[in-house]
Amino acid sequence: MLRFIFALFFLTSFFRLTAQEKVPPIDQSPMDLSYCPANFSMMKTQGKNLEPLIARVFYSRPSMQGRKIFGGLIEYGSVWRVGANESTEIEFFKDVFVGSTRLKKGRYTLYAIPRDDKWTILFNKDLYTWGAFAYDAKKDAARTEVSSKVLQQPVEALTIYFERSHIGHQMNILWENTSISVPISTAK
Repeated sequence: MLRFIFALFFLTSFFRLTAQEKVPPIDQSPMDLSYCPANFSMMKTQGKNLEPLIARVFYSRPSMQGRKIFGGLIEYGSVWRVGANESTEIEFFKDVFVGSTRLKKGRYTLYAIPRDDKWTILFNKDLYTWGAFAYDAKKDAARTEVSSKVLQQPVEALTIYFERSHIGHQMNILWENTSISVPISTAK
C-alpha cells in the first residue's frame, strides 16, 4: 500500500511539473542594457576600468518593421516609455546633472515627449511600470529638453548608448531616422 501511495504521489507530481514547463514565447522586443561609461562591465572584468560607474539603462528594443515611428506609431507631443513593454529604467550611481537639472543618485523610469525638432526627457520616480499608461507627471524628478537630429541612415531597432562628450557624457537615443543626445555630467 505504501508503494502505491508513493507511486501515485510521484505520478501526480510528474504531471504537475510537466504542465508547468510551458515556456513563454520569445519577446519581439528583447531587453538590453547600456552602461555609462560605455562597456563598463567588460572593462571592469578585464581590469581596465579607469573611471567609476555613472549610470546604466535597462530597456526593450522595438524594431521599425516597416512602420512609421515618430509622428506615426509614437504621436508627437505624447508621453512615450522610450522602448517597448516595461518602462525603461535608468539608474544613476552618483548625483548628476542632466542638462542643467540636478538629479540625485537613484533609479528612475525614463520617458520622453518626442516632437519633430526637440524632445522633453523625463526622469520619473515611479518604478516597475509597463508602458506609459500609468505615467504621473507629479512623480517627475527631472525634465530636460534636447534637440533632435535627422539621421542619414535609418536605425531599425531602438538603440540607447552612452559616449564621452565635452561636458562628461551623453546618452544617445536613436531610432528610425531620429537621434537625440542627453548631456550628463557628474555633480560635485
